[in-house]
Amino acid sequence: MRYFIELSYNGKNYHGWQIQPNATSVQEVIQNALSTLLRKEINIMGAGRTDAGVHATQMFAHFDVDHIIEVSELRDRMNAFLPEDIVINTVFLTDDNAHTRFDALSRSYEYRIWLGRNPFVIDTTWQLYQQQLAVEKMNEAARMLLNYSNFKSFSKSKTDVKTYNCKITNAVWELKGNSLVFHITADRFLRNMVRAIVGTLVEVGLGKKSKEDVIRIIESQDRTKAGVSVPAQGLFLTEVAYPETILKNR
Repeated sequence: MRYFIELSYNGKNYHGWQIQPNATSVQEVIQNALSTLLRKEINIMGAGRTDAGVHATQMFAHFDVDHIIEVSELRDRMNAFLPEDIVINTVFLTDDNAHTRFDALSRSYEYRIWLGRNPFVIDTTWQLYQQQLAVEKMNEAARMLLNYSNFKSFSKSKTDVKTYNCKITNAVWELKGNSLVFHITADRFLRNMVRAIVGTLVEVGLGKKSKEDVIRIIESQDRTKAGVSVPAQGLFLTEVAYPETILKNR
């Protein structure tokens, strides 16, 4: 029987989602908790990877067991067992062939910038001091992303992907007071893609690049032409969308 877990986490204390040697990951902590509570070795599969320091307001993972589980009880037991920076929101039974990674229709991210200084959001924003950003120009450049499919220019180099194609369906900046948030949705993302896009668009906002420069960067398929990768703490995975058939028991 296959169960989905919907969870949230603050990534500050973790070296990303995926299990790796000599570093604590979110996947490892949840997997160990489940194995302890269910008294058998459990392996979980996540909807994707987040890098070290990146957060998630919504992430999904799945695991298999051979018996029916009381899901609300398991959720509560996991939340009592896990550290406070990981929260299980729901656990639900789904189809045996449902897959958190391969069945995802889209993923959405936010990148959060604080214009100024705020000691209460240090761990969850990139703070820009005394910087004036032309947000409308940043939005004009962001709209150009929807016209392209190959985003090799924003991918981490030496990655093992088979294709650099992604279908971006939304890319927009939203300014509310001192809070500037970049929203982006696509069917898939490359490693470091959102942080590289944000770094490039911020250069547009600072007047260092133009909308036309962004077009040339995308068409070059050359990572060295794009902007820097912005700090991890401002990035949030905010939504993973699935067919309703998978979420019917949620």
